[in-house]
Amino acid sequence: MTRTAPREAIFAAKPVPGAAPAALGSDDLIELLFFAYRDFVGDPDRILAAYGFGRAHHRVLHFVDRYPGLTIAELLDILRITKQSLNRVLKDLIGQGYVAQKPGSSDRRQRLLYCTEAGARLAADLTRVQARRLARALAAPDARGSPEDFLMAMIEPEDRPAVQRLMARRGGGSDGRVAGEECA
Repeated sequence: MTRTAPREAIFAAKPVPGAAPAALGSDDLIELLFFAYRDFVGDPDRILAAYGFGRAHHRVLHFVDRYPGLTIAELLDILRITKQSLNRVLKDLIGQGYVAQKPGSSDRRQRLLYCTEAGARLAADLTRVQARRLARALAAPDARGSPEDFLMAMIEPEDRPAVQRLMARRGGGSDGRVAGEECA
């Protein structure tokens, strides 16, 4: 992912003049969740990139590591993806030695999935950076006070002021439209 403008330009949001800070509504929570998710997955994304893997690989590794012996059908149900999508990711993980598949003991057609030692180490590294971010967010002052505080604490500290400025730009209106303006 490449940025098209410098970080400062992206967040050069100015508050609406004369707008009083409003209580956060569901739109604001959704927006904070987007920013928190961006940073929550950004940590493992950087690790995965070194392996040539992406988020789909992360999701598969996570569940295969946590549930050794998971069947393909169970993993498809958990991830809610197509068999074709899963096969592409599994081919990478199996081919590079991070996941192994074994036939089921009662049904030999079943394929049971297990992390190899390398897969378990990678899954642990990915979990570690996400657990560290969660721990920091939960340790932040007032993080347990409200969903807004927790989500803000999930965002990189240096990005928080910019996110707050961006969100303040919308002022009191939770939908960002001028009164009487219709959606197109």
